[in-house]
Amino acid sequence: MYLSGFHAVEERVRAALEDSGAASKMKIYFSKPGPRVKKILELAKAAKIPCEQADNKALDQMAASLSETARDHRGIILEMQGQETRASNLVDFDAWLERFKAQEGAASLGTLPEASAKRTTVVILDSVTDPHNVGAVIRSADQFGAALVILPERRSANDVENNEIIARSSAGAASWVPVSVVTNLARAASLLKDAGFWIYGADAGGVQIQDGTFSKKSVLVMGSEGNGIARLLKEKCDTIVSIPTCGRIDSLNVSVAAGVLLYEIYRQELSSK
Repeated sequence: MYLSGFHAVEERVRAALEDSGAASKMKIYFSKPGPRVKKILELAKAAKIPCEQADNKALDQMAASLSETARDHRGIILEMQGQETRASNLVDFDAWLERFKAQEGAASLGTLPEASAKRTTVVILDSVTDPHNVGAVIRSADQFGAALVILPERRSANDVENNEIIARSSAGAASWVPVSVVTNLARAASLLKDAGFWIYGADAGGVQIQDGTFSKKSVLVMGSEGNGIARLLKEKCDTIVSIPTCGRIDSLNVSVAAGVLLYEIYRQELSSK
């Protein structure tokens, strides 16, 4: 697997600083060592990732199998081999939820007091098939402190591990934000609700965000731009929320809408402190 793009490569290398197994299966190829490339090479040296200088023709050949956007390698490509390169941010949903409930239990007993005041936000993406949008949502999740992004196994751009478009669109955040791929989104929403989360579906006609308050434990459900949230998943939502707009077209891009809603959740957290 090859990965290109300054942000995506840099963040994958940063992640490898904490995972020697992943680093041992990586190699960087670069052409002209400009300022951004030099910074990445310094990080690679610290992670003990070998680096080799090559001409742009060789880099072009490596990038030939990538998407059209990713073929613009900007003079650096990261090669990853073997199952050990599995992204460390990919997590099992049930295991993540059990850890969360254990932390909540410890907080209630007073053995982990800082967790009791912590806001936890989970994002569910339903049938978002454009990897650019998935990557952009993951980037917003990183910037506004979401704890987990959940993607469906089917009808979704969910190959976060090997999808260079998601990696580039997330500006490297795909190396850090925990992501779970599940077979049934409605089941995941039900389990989160049982754990005390309030489920917010984003759709037109809902409660406008300036008129409501997000729960300390929030799940934000975003549907596809064409079909919205699937019926069974929408039935799991406790509240439908919407963003007030003044434009002439009918809706925001799903990744932009997710960014606005995640910011509002984060803003409410800041204002409560």
